[in-house]
Amino acid sequence: MSKDKGIFRWGIIGPGRIAHKFAQALRAVPGAHLHAVSGRDLSRARDFARSYDADYAYDSTEALVKDDNLDAVYIATPHTYHYEQANICLEHGKPVLVEKPVTVNAGQFQSLATLAQRKNVFLMEALWTRYLPIYQEIRQWLNEGRIGEVRLMTSTFGFKGERDPKGRLFNPQLAGGTLLDIGIYNIAVTHWVMASHPTEVNTQAWFSHTGVDELLTANLIHANGVVSQFTSTFLTECQNDFWIYGDAGRIQVRRRFWDATQASLIIDDHEKTTTRRYRLNGFEYQIEEVVDCVRTGRLESSRMTHADSLGIQQTMDRIRAQIGLRYPFE
Repeated sequence: MSKDKGIFRWGIIGPGRIAHKFAQALRAVPGAHLHAVSGRDLSRARDFARSYDADYAYDSTEALVKDDNLDAVYIATPHTYHYEQANICLEHGKPVLVEKPVTVNAGQFQSLATLAQRKNVFLMEALWTRYLPIYQEIRQWLNEGRIGEVRLMTSTFGFKGERDPKGRLFNPQLAGGTLLDIGIYNIAVTHWVMASHPTEVNTQAWFSHTGVDELLTANLIHANGVVSQFTSTFLTECQNDFWIYGDAGRIQVRRRFWDATQASLIIDDHEKTTTRRYRLNGFEYQIEEVVDCVRTGRLESSRMTHADSLGIQQTMDRIRAQIGLRYPFE
């Protein structure tokens, strides 16, 4: 833990695209500082460190976690590295925020959660959407019963992905495919609305030439009969919004629902659109949650619990079993 109580010192593992967004967001969090970054390519890690005024650059996860001044670590590497790197962080007593999906399957996450509890160390999945200001407004509408009982949810997440067989999206060795990369957002917002996981999953998928899902459609059915329908795809740009239908009205989370700043409450013929912009790029809110949790001694966030992450992983495991998608390393 940092000796300076006024500064919360972060480490980043994996200086890639998503890490840049995280490092930029640190500037919007009072007292947060990028202390160190690690990457397999030390020169790249050093370049990243210089860009964000980090104090140190390391060439491995093992070297980074030995830094006694780190208050927390953000893992920003591809899916397949999350489990091993988070395990190393937890073993060394480092609170850790792991980019979604936190692991490739439920078994891996259960192992991490058990280790975090045993070591008394904070662990959280970085599903940043849950912390955005517009979702706090939507939660208020739901809690007030503005649309009545929820009956149906629909969402799409689709874009035309670069068809590189070695790239993150299509490479089975990197746990590629739409489900783990983008479909997780559709599942996560459904769970966020319902505060429960589906009891039944019905799924269809179309596979790329590399053997991963490039288009997936699913019906998630909850115990009370609520249905969530979603599509995730790398084949085409979709509407990319999220609808919540109740028996008294409906809510539309506008285009790019996963990083939305606008939502509409529609009751009969009346539509009210609300805008809640974020201070910088949206990552700052999950960063603040981690800082608060670690400083107050909590092992998990009440807004993204270990049970939440485990349930989402279990749902994705069920979907993959249904469509017959198993990665070569499993």
